[in-house]
Amino acid sequence: MQNKVAIITGGGQGIGRGIAGHLLQANYRVALWEADPEAAEETAADLNRPDSVLALRCDVSKEADVRQALERTLKQFGRVDALVNNAGLSEFKSLADLSLTDWNRVLGVNLTGAFLCAKHAAPFLKETQGAIVNIASTRAFQSEPDTLAYSASKGGLLALTHSLAVSLGPEIRVNCVCPGWIDVSGLKKRSKRQPEKVREIDHTQHPAGRVGTVEDVARMVLFLLDKANSFVTGQNFIVDGGMTRKMSYAE
Repeated sequence: MQNKVAIITGGGQGIGRGIAGHLLQANYRVALWEADPEAAEETAADLNRPDSVLALRCDVSKEADVRQALERTLKQFGRVDALVNNAGLSEFKSLADLSLTDWNRVLGVNLTGAFLCAKHAAPFLKETQGAIVNIASTRAFQSEPDTLAYSASKGGLLALTHSLAVSLGPEIRVNCVCPGWIDVSGLKKRSKRQPEKVREIDHTQHPAGRVGTVEDVARMVLFLLDKANSFVTGQNFIVDGGMTRKMSYAE
């Protein structure tokens, strides 16, 4: 896999940064498409692999940004083997307080961004028989109050996944990962980094006995990108320590 290239949107912080590090260890070269240039440059410096990491400013909700980032990625690396649609943002407000601008911004990044990246990367992924992995969320299946736009965008990402898989197969496989509670406190940019206050009950309420880590998600992404798993497409994989299978009743 020495020459393989992965695009990771939202690769400067959190789960995206964790995926980038994991793919580098698997001998991928990575292009970090990130709306926050400070986070992108900081991550690229921390990864310390200048020949294998390209940090690019990109707002995936803007088609011009996506086109430009793809052009620069191809100029630097010459190919694309994997697209990880990880970029996302949230706006947790009540229905009364959630503006149309808020709604459109969340869907623009979380859902339309994945569409735009897939649309423009697809011709190059076909050349390499590559794969797309969309990062959704368990909030596509269940909600806390006031997660309206975020939950809707992640539910749409599930449907986009199987639609892309059917539309782009067999040359390109498309799958989805839905993380649950993943502790990303150590993978934010330094100016925003602070320890997450994870209590013992937060761990023990999970059937798996702990809150998740970025490595849990990254290992699933690497599995789905592996051509040895070419019979897996159009599917969603929940990485949540079993929480979506757990009945919860007030005592």
